[in-house]
Amino acid sequence: MKINSCKALPLIIGLTLPSPALAQVKVNPKTMPAIGQVDQRFLSYNIEAVEITGGRFWKPFASANGATEHAKPVQPSDPYQYRPPIDLSNARLRTLASALSPAFVRVSGTWRNSTFFQNDDAPALTTVPKGYKNVMTRAQWKGVVDFSHAVGAEIVASVSISDGTRDDHGNWTSSQAKEFFDYTKQVGGTITATEFMNEPTFAAQGAAPAGYDAVMFAKDIKTFAAFIRTESPGTIFLGPGSIGEGVPMIDGMPLPKMISTEEMLKATGPIFDAFSYHFYTTLSERCVGKMGLAWDKALTPSYLDRNPRAETYYASLRDRYLPGKPIWLTETGEAGCGGSRSASTFVDSFRFMDQLGQMAQKNVQTVIVNTLASSDYGLVDEDTLAPRPDYWAALLWKRLMGTKVLDPGSIPNTELRVYAQCMKDTPGGVTLIALNIDQTSEHTLKLPIAGFQYTLSAPELLSKDVSLNGAVLALSIDGSIPKLTGKSVLPGEISLAPRTITFLALPHAKNANCKN
Repeated sequence: MKINSCKALPLIIGLTLPSPALAQVKVNPKTMPAIGQVDQRFLSYNIEAVEITGGRFWKPFASANGATEHAKPVQPSDPYQYRPPIDLSNARLRTLASALSPAFVRVSGTWRNSTFFQNDDAPALTTVPKGYKNVMTRAQWKGVVDFSHAVGAEIVASVSISDGTRDDHGNWTSSQAKEFFDYTKQVGGTITATEFMNEPTFAAQGAAPAGYDAVMFAKDIKTFAAFIRTESPGTIFLGPGSIGEGVPMIDGMPLPKMISTEEMLKATGPIFDAFSYHFYTTLSERCVGKMGLAWDKALTPSYLDRNPRAETYYASLRDRYLPGKPIWLTETGEAGCGGSRSASTFVDSFRFMDQLGQMAQKNVQTVIVNTLASSDYGLVDEDTLAPRPDYWAALLWKRLMGTKVLDPGSIPNTELRVYAQCMKDTPGGVTLIALNIDQTSEHTLKLPIAGFQYTLSAPELLSKDVSLNGAVLALSIDGSIPKLTGKSVLPGEISLAPRTITFLALPHAKNANCKN
């Protein structure tokens, strides 16, 4: 394999010293200690339930080139648009998703909280049953199961919790969930993991009954847990699936009434198999106009470090109420409400790769990106199915980064972020990812061994095209994914150009921690 100069990933282990031009950082891949292990499906993706059923979801911003599009954010009068059900049988979409395997495909989202599962083979109901807002047919859900098999992705789900699922006393009942789980098994599918509902911290916005609180949540959770243990005992029970705490998505913006995660965990007790939470770095202008974080802050440590700050907050709650349980980031992206205008451009790849590097160091087991192919934060353009810069970065991560996480050592440079993991499928090998977030100066990484370099770059940060070692990445005419070839590098100094992301694959590192 070969490597090309790219932007260095953020490193949370290190000193904070000034970064002179051409500052040199030395690393020793052979002696890097192991500091954690992540799931082989660490990098995964979400397909919103409303994509499966068809419905109104976040309307993509009109396509345009240049900084003007990003310089004048406008809050649209209607942030949504109707879209027909996604075609999960599409050969190109399956090719792109297969290249990211193994993965989880999470089918959830706020819309799932109030989606009725139509358990027959008739056409979709034209009138939505009382207490629900959407209808999912058997055929639509079978499409998810078939997709999961075809692309090597295990299913993560949630269930309906709206008024339609409840008895006369407001208690959640499992009849809809049972039909959903039973049909999944009937067509050969498996729900590997499930949350009860999407984002209970904002229950009122997620179709929960009026007055829903931590006590009601705990009662529901205990009913659902009993159902899961009987109906699908192998399914991992994730929870609570919180969002909005620890690091505000918009500093100073008042939030609607929330149910705190701590209140929920106190009420439920240690019932979950794994702690789950969601995080977005900011909110799109669709929801908050100009209040969101501007794209030109994306290469600053304060912006990049929002992700680990949120994880630290939720991990502290996990440690207190679910000690020893793994932690999953089950929904994340550049900006909530569909992603900002810069989400589909090269600048977001720095946040994305930095997030993966930092979450792996923190032993987060999986990071599920929202979405695979919808709105501006999709890895793939929903209309053309053209891979976006984040997709190409994700593909390199999948191909080069193994599951064992290493400590790259102290990096005395705030403009250079470096992460290390055992090299995928290469005993003894090590892969580094280096983010040079400096916008003007090169930095150098001194390697004691030869390897291969993969550098991602773009002519401008807001470009929707990205190059690997200088060659623009694109699908082949037949829709296939091109070979990603690294550039051979000898021992010595590796130049990292400004605003680049670089993977360095070192198959001969001989790191004893990476031998199996």
